[in-house]
Order: sequence, then C-alpha cells, then structure tokens
Amino acid sequence: MRPFLAAFLLLPLTAATAPVPQPALAPLTFEQIAPEGTKMPRFKVDAAWPAMPDDLLLGQVSGVAVGPDDSVWVVHRPHSLTGTDTGLAQSPPIAACCKPAPPVVRFGKDGRYISGWGGAESAPTIDGVNQWPISLHGIFIDKAGSVWFGGNGKGDHVVLNYSPEGTYIRSFGRRDKTGGNDATDQLGNPSDVNHSDGMVLISDGYTNRRVIGFDAQSNAYKGRWGAYGKPPSGPVLQGAFDQSHAVDPSRVADPGAGIFGSIVHCVAPTKDGYLYVCDRNNNRAQLFKREKKGGLTFVRDLAIAPETGGTHTVTDIAFSPDPQQTYLYVADMMNGRIWILERKTHAILGAIGRVGRQAGQFTWLHSIDTDSDGNIYATEVNTGRRVQKLVFTGIE
Repeated sequence: MRPFLAAFLLLPLTAATAPVPQPALAPLTFEQIAPEGTKMPRFKVDAAWPAMPDDLLLGQVSGVAVGPDDSVWVVHRPHSLTGTDTGLAQSPPIAACCKPAPPVVRFGKDGRYISGWGGAESAPTIDGVNQWPISLHGIFIDKAGSVWFGGNGKGDHVVLNYSPEGTYIRSFGRRDKTGGNDATDQLGNPSDVNHSDGMVLISDGYTNRRVIGFDAQSNAYKGRWGAYGKPPSGPVLQGAFDQSHAVDPSRVADPGAGIFGSIVHCVAPTKDGYLYVCDRNNNRAQLFKREKKGGLTFVRDLAIAPETGGTHTVTDIAFSPDPQQTYLYVADMMNGRIWILERKTHAILGAIGRVGRQAGQFTWLHSIDTDSDGNIYATEVNTGRRVQKLVFTGIE
C-alpha cells in the first residue's frame, strides 16, 4: 500500500488541473409568500460552481463579497479543517488530498480560482502581537478593489485592510485588546465592515453590541451607535466567543429593552443613503438613515421569522444590482433560506432554499452578496463549509 500511495502523490495537484466547469443549473426550493401573480426574482443553483484547485479545500466559509470587477472573494477558516481533511498537508503527507486553501480566496464569476493569500506572515506585529485573526469573519471589497475583513476568534478584536494582491494597508482595533461598547479606539470581535461615502462602518458585534464608524481618510473615530440609534449598551461577552454562544437564549435581548441582541452580524449600506444592521439573535434588521456628517438615524425594525430560535435568522443582507436596489435579500441561518423582499415596502415576497446539504440547500447559512448580473453567492459555516452560486434567471 505504501508504494502505491507514494506513487499516487507524485501526480501534480495544481490549479491547472481544475478546469472551469460548465454551469449545471438545478432548481431551488421556493416558497411563494406574496399573492399569486406577484413578480419577483427567480434563481437556480449552479451545482458546478466554483472550480477549486485539485489539492485545495475550504473550511468554514465565513464571508463572501463581490468586487467591482465581479470577481467573488471569500474568507474561510483553515483551522476548522481536521487532519482527516488535510492529509496532503501533513509531514510527511498521509493522503493524496488535501491542504487548506489560503484564508482569502478570489474566484472569477465563472468559478475559476484566481488567487489566494493571507495568514500571519502577511499581517503586521504590533507591540509584539501579530494582528492576523484566528477566525476570519466577514469580507468587503471597496470601489478601489481593496479587501476588508475582521475576526471573531479569541482576541480577534481587529479589522484589517489589504490590497487585492494581499499587501497590508491599515487596521482598526488591536488583537487581544477590547474595551466594551464605549471604547472609541478598540473593537470587540467585529463581524462585518463596509467602506463607502468616506466612512468605515463596522458591526462590532460578537463581544460588543454596536456599530462603530471611522473617517476613511484620517482613520479618526466618528461615532458609535446601539439599537434605535441610541448610545450602545447591553452586556458585553466575557471571554472568547464559541459556537455554543450562537444558540444561547440568554444572548437574545428583549425587543422592548432597546438594545441589540448579541450577535450584531452585518452592516449593509444602500445606494440611496440608508444602512441595514443585522441584529441576528433578535431575528431582525434595523434600518438607519445615514446622515451627511456621518451619523445614523433610526428608521424602522424589520423582523424576519421572529419566532425562530436556535441560530436565529438575520445573518446577512444583500440587494438586487439595479440602480434602485428594488429587491432585498435576507440570509436566514436557522431556517436555511434566503428571503426575498421588496425594498421599498419591505413586503416579503418569497423565500428560496431549505436546510440541507445538497446543491441549493444550506447548513449554517452565513453570508451573501450579489454580482452585477443579479446572481447571489451564499456561504456556510459550521459543518456546511462551502460557497454556492444561485443564478438569477429573471423576474417572473
């Protein structure tokens, strides 16, 4: 057996051996909620997307973002893979496949693997502490193509900004330093980040319960906001976050208490000056108006399947790519579906997907984004560990 294995391992396992697959479109589970005849976006799943190199494997895929060129970026968690997944990475190798993909991966819209980078060697060391997160969380690509992400592992109180090629640019917060909801220069396990309209907005939401903003040019602190636009409040997490906290009923805030639950999971700005914030454990998003001086004014609550327990519902938000962003998409982790809403009225039109492990089904649905053609990209964590492409087929 040993000689056979050794000979097998001599085969070249490179990106060149992974041709781009042709789309293999399959139907999705769909529930019509709006009255019969109501038009809404329709999708099928591309079961052949993406084309990973033959020797690389993704762990929990905790974030997806589409760049200005429609390339699709993901961050994943190599540490979530085990020795039985990564036999090729052992020394000496104990299997023909696989090794972890780089933490930050870039795909073409067609699923072609373009590049990957990241890890502690790419991050600065400040006061003797390397700033690379243990567990990456969330990703955003700005208009210039630069890459932003944070982390929710032990001590991951930092947001990092890199060039598309993987060169460090700047950071907000510091690993191993957190100061609670009132801190203006420290973070608490940030979940998501957005750079637009002169601001860097961060959902600072696994340890803290808030949104915090910085000036994009000077990096200066601009403000912090809790639920309903009030000063952020509520208990912060003591100790490191682990996945048991995601289903802990004590981390759900009474909606009447006027605070975010924990976890504050996303920041999703619109083109017309609004911001959605994912209040995941409260099964809702909160909508804010972005003011010219950088402030946030509360507009309304948006409850999604509010009776849901477990891992809860509102994990991420994306928009249709038309200039009006007519449709709003809401990722629901516990129910394994993506809700389709009319953004103007917030009427729920329908939902796609279900819990499961086949193409178009979701296990721990985590992050979503759309490209210029209206396709949706969706990632899964825990044992889901993948990214899927839902192909827009038209408005029907």
